[in-house]
Amino acid sequence: MTMARKIGVMGCGVVADYGHLPALERTPGVEVQALFDPDAAGRDAAAKRFGVPVATGDPEVFFAGVDGAGLDAVLVASSAPAHAENVMACAARGLPVLCEKPLAMDDTQGLAMIDAMAAAGASLHVAFCYRFSAAALEIKRLVEAGAIGEVGALRLIYNWDCHGRYNHRDPQQGVAPYRDGRMREGGPMVDCGTHQIDLAAWWLGRPVQAWTGHGAWTDTDADYHCPAHIWAHLTHAPSPGSGPQGRCAHTAVEMSYGYGHTASEADSSFKYELIGSEGVIVYDRNPGRFELRNASGITHLGYHQEKDFDAMHQAWARLLETGDPGHLATAQEALTATRIALDVTAQAASAAGSTGSG
Repeated sequence: MTMARKIGVMGCGVVADYGHLPALERTPGVEVQALFDPDAAGRDAAAKRFGVPVATGDPEVFFAGVDGAGLDAVLVASSAPAHAENVMACAARGLPVLCEKPLAMDDTQGLAMIDAMAAAGASLHVAFCYRFSAAALEIKRLVEAGAIGEVGALRLIYNWDCHGRYNHRDPQQGVAPYRDGRMREGGPMVDCGTHQIDLAAWWLGRPVQAWTGHGAWTDTDADYHCPAHIWAHLTHAPSPGSGPQGRCAHTAVEMSYGYGHTASEADSSFKYELIGSEGVIVYDRNPGRFELRNASGITHLGYHQEKDFDAMHQAWARLLETGDPGHLATAQEALTATRIALDVTAQAASAAGSTGSG
């Protein structure tokens, strides 16, 4: 019988608590044995909840694992500014890493992380859990099967309040730390929009070759480097074999942390729309709608939530066992998505709105 892989988790915040740690607990072939976080309260609470024997703010104690036996792989789920330091520590020990998005805060950081992991001979993948939703996988299958012909346009929308501007929506308590942190770490396109940028390129199998960014400022964004409502317009490379005059696909990504963030009752909008030469695919979270419309009529597809931590960690466990990454995003794919998101955000923050290209 194969022994379970000894997993360490760096970062015990919100996403680790509701997503990664529960999923890892349910994943065969892995066992979380160590937690690292400078915040003692967060890591101790996570250790108690999930029965993890080592919980520490000391990297050496963390990497030593249980009884000094070490770790086999590490999930980096810390805040974005800590990703580089955490991944570099893993590279120094030759440990495979699954890192939360965004991979890094800039290109220089990301490339250094990729180079260090490659030199260590350890795998580095990024936790794009949206890829593993059964809905996202079905969209990829339908696109590759030509169910809607040649895809020419995609609209990917996620507008929400990011838990509101105020703690418990009470103005007397000041700015909500969770939303404030996400705005300061990059804003909606860098934090959440990297998922949609990645999905568009992954579904089409065609890289993004040019992009523009636009934003809508409000007076409640004044404390931040970017607006809370951003649009990315992405131009994909032509279809393979179509020649230099081949048709390019266009993706519009709309992301907001300012969608009713000062309202007393929260709302959100999450949609995928893929428009092809022979039909459309529509996914809409609020009514639970997922359907294919083409010449054969309407096919109602099995609705699933837009992310799946369990399936992603099962894929990571298979990678650690067999070396097959499956649908896991490579570090280079994730860095490309981050590069686009950062540039789109910079353009959205600027009155000039210049055009980027890759």
